Amino acid sequence: MDINCKDDKSFEVIDLVQIALMAALTFAATYALHIPIGSKAVLHLADSMVFLGALLLGKKKGFLSAALGMGLFDLLSPYAVWAPYTFVIKGVMAYIAATIIYSRNYNGKNFLINILGYGIAGVWMIFGYFIAGRFVYGNFATAYADVPGNILQVVAGMVIALAIGNTVRTALKKARISVK
Repeated sequence: MDINCKDDKSFEVIDLVQIALMAALTFAATYALHIPIGSKAVLHLADSMVFLGALLLGKKKGFLSAALGMGLFDLLSPYAVWAPYTFVIKGVMAYIAATIIYSRNYNGKNFLINILGYGIAGVWMIFGYFIAGRFVYGNFATAYADVPGNILQVVAGMVIALAIGNTVRTALKKARISVK
């Protein structure tokens, strides 16, 4: 069964289920442990799920799972003003990571390329929230105060995703669950 889109591309039901499950894991990772820091920022471990979604689902599905999971958290929290920014920033973060880790014939299996992909995606996230903070806070000084927490969040997400990513992917493939 396909869900047809306007541009004649389609998502199969399994794709929608994978996106929804990864979005739910991303939301849960944010909701379960989120610590307010800085002016109005929040520290959480969901970046690990953004990177894991990129590894397991690839560019498009990784984008959607990250954007939906993180955006939903913002909408249902005191951080709702951040939701549109988060949707774009986290979605693009997953897209960048997947693009790099699946470049050439690496297929997400090269540890150093995964570090590079997650790192560049993390730099995008830090930059994206810095610029978004300018609009939310009205100045760059307050936005700058959130940068150290964002760096910590990216590094923690990278460490977790690198530690479990390929093990989770291998286990899912052994269970005959379709992943990238």
